[in-house]
Amino acid sequence: MASVHESLYFNPMMTNGVVQANIFGIKDWVTPYKIAVLALLYEMATTKSIALLDRRRLNKLILPLQQGPDLTFEQFLKTVKECCPRMVNAVKLRLFPMADSELQDMEHFFTILPNAFSDSEAFKTSVVGLFMRQMLLAYNKLSFSQVYKLFRSLQQYSHRGGRPQCDLSALTTEDMELTSNEDTSVDPMEKDELDMGALHHVSDLEVIRAYLLKNDENKAMKPAKLQDELNNILKFNPDFAEAHYLSYLNSMRVQDVYISTHSLLHYFDRLILSGGEGKSNGDEGYGRSLRYAVLNLATLHCRFGHYQQADLALQEAIRIAQEANDHVCLQHCLSWLYTLEQMKGSDSVVLTEDSVKMAAHFCLPYLASLGIQSLVQQGALQGMPANKLLDALRGTDIMHWKQSLSELIDISLAQTVLSTLTMARQQAQLLLNMNSLEPVNFGVQQNNTEPFAIALCHLAELHAEQGFYGAVTDIVKHLKQQFPPHTQHAKLWMLCDLKIQFEKAMNDGKYHLAEPHVTAISALNATEGLYRKAQLLKALNQTSDASRVLQRVQQLSEKNKNTEMIIRVMLATADLHWDSSGFATALPLLLQALALARQHNLQSLESETVLHLAFTQLMLGVPEQALALVQDVLECVLAHGSVLDKARALLLAARCQAALAATAPEEHRLRAVELCVETLGEAALYFSQLNCKQRLREVYYLQARLHHSLGNVSERNKSALLFRLLNQELPQSASAAVPLL
Repeated sequence: MASVHESLYFNPMMTNGVVQANIFGIKDWVTPYKIAVLALLYEMATTKSIALLDRRRLNKLILPLQQGPDLTFEQFLKTVKECCPRMVNAVKLRLFPMADSELQDMEHFFTILPNAFSDSEAFKTSVVGLFMRQMLLAYNKLSFSQVYKLFRSLQQYSHRGGRPQCDLSALTTEDMELTSNEDTSVDPMEKDELDMGALHHVSDLEVIRAYLLKNDENKAMKPAKLQDELNNILKFNPDFAEAHYLSYLNSMRVQDVYISTHSLLHYFDRLILSGGEGKSNGDEGYGRSLRYAVLNLATLHCRFGHYQQADLALQEAIRIAQEANDHVCLQHCLSWLYTLEQMKGSDSVVLTEDSVKMAAHFCLPYLASLGIQSLVQQGALQGMPANKLLDALRGTDIMHWKQSLSELIDISLAQTVLSTLTMARQQAQLLLNMNSLEPVNFGVQQNNTEPFAIALCHLAELHAEQGFYGAVTDIVKHLKQQFPPHTQHAKLWMLCDLKIQFEKAMNDGKYHLAEPHVTAISALNATEGLYRKAQLLKALNQTSDASRVLQRVQQLSEKNKNTEMIIRVMLATADLHWDSSGFATALPLLLQALALARQHNLQSLESETVLHLAFTQLMLGVPEQALALVQDVLECVLAHGSVLDKARALLLAARCQAALAATAPEEHRLRAVELCVETLGEAALYFSQLNCKQRLREVYYLQARLHHSLGNVSERNKSALLFRLLNQELPQSASAAVPLL
């Protein structure tokens, strides 16, 4: 199931679901492009004679212009001209005189800008009003040197039709100061522009690389190469906070505890020392950086499973946040507190509910929805009805779309992927084909997140269950390309691929090929690896060793509260009872597994348990009850089960029908045997899709016996020949056990 806190691992300065822009020292700054957008807004507000249709087009254009990337001046004018040609001239008349005259004209423009909207309610409440207020606030914070640099950039922008040579992000007055050591033969301002351009070129590269790590790790540089470049940068500029943060992200890719912790601490140290946080770069900014530094250290320890250190760091972050009365930071702490409890295997429902209530109280929709998603996960594990869980997800989805929380939309879809067969396919396709709501730059398509990996892995498992191994190969190949082995979500497809290969080898009876997969699975997931080892030992007829391994799996599953694995262990243990102590001893265990499956609404495992009960009753001599049990779950198995489940259910039904036909009256016996032959034919088709030769051998044997009783000599000989060929091909040693069900 998709981790609802996956996104927080790479967004340590998140507030209301939005990564704070100043995580790299980048704030909302004024650019020539944004001045052009402001000029357009001013002309729209002051010009009353715009045609209604043109005004509607312009209104639709404003939001993309605000939220999209900066356009060149030519692109901007072309976009406006497509909506209203008349407005292009008005914008030119506003910008060209401003750029051609003195600095005071640009200052005058920002002075009169609010007057055009003073009587408008939209200026106070709309997105346009928010944008204008942000720009005015950012402009008023600029020093004289920065204002002059903005004016020079506006001149270049409007006359050359291109971007400014460098940005104004994170520029300070000190950056603009001239020293006596400068070369007097070069214009001081031009020299400063060149120096700052080089500095921001490096900073922009770090932003791009961090963006790629966050949104498309496959397109980012390899970990070793990227770390070498970062080390070279830090060698000459050890106080470069952004490089330390990128080093932290890069180290997390390869699970390097030491370097990631070291880089994270250095990042916040440099951020605090540089005074880059807060309104006045004073105590408020210092304290805020310190709070989030401790919180991120806690999340780092959570990521690596250091629960005691994570708990200590969380308590420290909570203490500092309480002293500062920082409710947002406290909510993030509470969110990670219940996540930590879940990781430790403790019940965290109460903590999660408190987090949701407090997040809603403080109008933090991201954290509130995150908590609800976590409650849905816990509810699924505790056996809540699926309809209630889907209703809860549907309610949060409405908020996700309203707030454009695309990460949570992906997680919600990934959780519903793990449902019935048809719905799972639909939800997986919806997730994989959904366009991201996030602004995608640098040629990145946001498809390397955990929900996408889960959806693709689940599709691979669904295709494997239906015997489409060619499609499985294609899906896994795509996963390998999209999530290379060094990426953080590569373990998902690795484990998925290994489990599919193991099941295929077991179905083929090639146990020597399945054994290496057991070792590889154990390296990724100890519980899954032990369970597969028990399956292999049972197939090799090593029942005592298999029993000991199953006991270990039972202990691990109970500790981790893995109900699904607990039921699977019970079913495997019942299989061992069939081989050793008798069928009657398996009944209490199977009834316990059935009650547990129904309690937790695990329909697939419930059907499998009922089939085990039916086989047990058949072996105990009550085929009527056995057939009734099979018929109760046969419709569900045929609708949602795997090909192997369908084949096993039909084979069991045929066995029950054969047992009943033997005692049926003479006038009904012929029809009963013919029905049994038909059922065996359907089972043979399913077993053939998976190439289960051991099962096919059994089917052909039963078909030959039944055709003999019917007097169908040709069909009997055909089935007998197929049985003989498989019997010669398959091993006859006692070391390989024949599956009973």
